[in-house]
Amino acid sequence: MADRSYLGWPFFDDGHRALAHDYEAWCAQTLPALLEHDENDLDAVYACVARLVRELGRAGLLRACVPAAYGGAREAVDVRSLALARETLGRASGLADFAFAMQGLGSAPVSLFGTQAQKRALLPGVAAGTTIAAFALSEPDAGSDVASMSATAVREGDGWRLDGVKTWISNAGIAESYVIFARSGEAPGAKGISAFIVPANTPGLDASERIPVIAPHPLGTLRLTNCRVPGSALLGEPGQGFRVAMGTLDLFRTTVGAAALGFARRALDEALQRAKSRKMFGRTLSDFQLTQVALGDMTTRIDASALLVYRSAWTRDVLGTRVTREASMAKMFATESAQHVIDAAVQLFGGLGVVRGMTVERLYREIRALRIYEGASEVLQLIIGADALRAAADAGGVGNA
Repeated sequence: MADRSYLGWPFFDDGHRALAHDYEAWCAQTLPALLEHDENDLDAVYACVARLVRELGRAGLLRACVPAAYGGAREAVDVRSLALARETLGRASGLADFAFAMQGLGSAPVSLFGTQAQKRALLPGVAAGTTIAAFALSEPDAGSDVASMSATAVREGDGWRLDGVKTWISNAGIAESYVIFARSGEAPGAKGISAFIVPANTPGLDASERIPVIAPHPLGTLRLTNCRVPGSALLGEPGQGFRVAMGTLDLFRTTVGAAALGFARRALDEALQRAKSRKMFGRTLSDFQLTQVALGDMTTRIDASALLVYRSAWTRDVLGTRVTREASMAKMFATESAQHVIDAAVQLFGGLGVVRGMTVERLYREIRALRIYEGASEVLQLIIGADALRAAADAGGVGNA
């Protein structure tokens, strides 16, 4: 059983602690039977995610993804709730975390920037698990550099025509609703992008191309060809798409760190069990000082990650301020630390750690993508460094040495 003492930290209220217990109970009682599939069969993986979304919704565990007015648990989307959910689900199953997270990411732009009509149309289904959502931002040549996207949105009468390619899209092929970003041309660069809510059955939208990855999950490419949507599909104002995207990532980037934290906690649990049971040279693995050093480093990295993750979540929820810096720190440090912790766990398992089907082997594959999506570690370091320079300049501390 992973350490749960952090739930006593002042970042949380009793509602958060009860929520964490609900996710923990669901993972123990319901989740195992839902994960029975062959991960080498992509059809089975896609069906598993759809099943997970449905059952998470049925259990009321997707209510954290939307505001209370549309079936949610709290008045506004609460980052601490999202982070606790992702940490708990991630510790149990990367695929369960994925199913939950994409419901939140795919609907957050609507929660944050949608009209009442748009919210009523999408959010209750997301909370109930009857509508699968997706967020379509990246392109083949526009990942970290969002402003360089080339998909276009052209006005046609009262509506818009979308053309282009979006890729690395989670839930592509199983989502019923996509938030798609395209260049509408109001201004150069980031100021000329708009966001649209596009149903999956819209003519001209092809989501059939899959992308196989080392930790299989629904991931693919969207092709937009003369894809026409009504004016009501526009999310926010024309040219506001970059703001919609960054506002959404500001909300969810912290939770990627929380998922990594869940992976790391599971790896530490596995490593501790291995260290206490493995016999070698007439001793137990845990008797060796090098083992104790490794476990001490792993434990410290996990606690430091948790502090950064929940500091960022608390700041967003309670102070209501932008958390670009805090979320970037949380995501970057937690994902890099989780990679280190999981690698150390594999090392403690020795040859058994790289055997297909072992928990630490699965974690080793699952953690890798988290260091890339929603802000690669190197990009986040640039964001954090630039913020530090701005803060020093504002304080008159640069160039005065």
